[in-house]
Amino acid sequence: MKLADVADSPHFREHAELAGAAAVPPVEPQRLAQDSAVLAARVEDPDVVLPQRLAAGTMLALIGDPRVTPTPTTCPVPSASVSIGLPVTEVAEVVARWRHVGVVADWIDKETPRHEVTLDKFWICTYPVTNGEYYRFLLDSGHRTRPSTWYLGAYPWDRSNHPVAGVSAADADAYADWLSTRTGHPWRLPSEAEWEYAAAGPDGLEFPWGDSFDPGRANTRETGVHTTTPVGAFPGGRSPFGALDMAGNVEEYVLDEYTPYPGGRHVSDHLVETMTRYRVARGGSFSRFGDLTRTRRRHGPFAGPLYPVGFRLATGARPT
Repeated sequence: MKLADVADSPHFREHAELAGAAAVPPVEPQRLAQDSAVLAARVEDPDVVLPQRLAAGTMLALIGDPRVTPTPTTCPVPSASVSIGLPVTEVAEVVARWRHVGVVADWIDKETPRHEVTLDKFWICTYPVTNGEYYRFLLDSGHRTRPSTWYLGAYPWDRSNHPVAGVSAADADAYADWLSTRTGHPWRLPSEAEWEYAAAGPDGLEFPWGDSFDPGRANTRETGVHTTTPVGAFPGGRSPFGALDMAGNVEEYVLDEYTPYPGGRHVSDHLVETMTRYRVARGGSFSRFGDLTRTRRRHGPFAGPLYPVGFRLATGARPT
């Protein structure tokens, strides 16, 4: 893909026209589709080094990313009785392992006790919702609240395939309602238990890829990117059911507000001190350390650029 081709792409022309730029000649659709497919494959190829994966993703942001479709791609998750949360006896070990980044027992106590949950079959989206998808929602719905991470409220067209962040849980719910109306299919945020099972899989993994933290598999502070990345650019972090970016990049809202697990204690940590009620967020982000990428970790939104929260969708009905 040549840089000159970027200006020819329909995706780039669309945003250029919105910005008032002159129209440019169209590119051959077949060539563009072929180039886009090659770049998309590179983004999610674990044998390609990270800088090249990010470069491919950046090009896709400009010419249009074929992975970001009007109806989201999903991963099926079968019905099951699953164990959710952390045994009380493991709290001290987790705290000791992450003490170097400031983790304290109260934060981990929220994950206890481990308990059984019965889940019906559901489908979870392969990727979190992107800036480009959220932009379409704003244009089509008239929703007035723009993500706080968009500088001066301007749509970051050069990051169209990065996960949207800096939205509220109400914004995420509004997006799900809009997409349901637009597609005629029922979309929603995943429940907290659904999210954890989709990330941890049948073996209850500590991270979506296994039981040891690896900064090469997720966009966290340890990785050193220090900003969002194109969705799917960390293929080594793919979950057991096939979802990407369930660790790192941006945290993700779920349906549930924070309450103690059955038999657990209510933890009045700094999140509760900041807000009486809050929606749980999962998965960690580029601005936080790897402890938040643990599949059992229960967090929540803080105001400010260090806590960028986005979301992904799920559905209980087979997507068509």
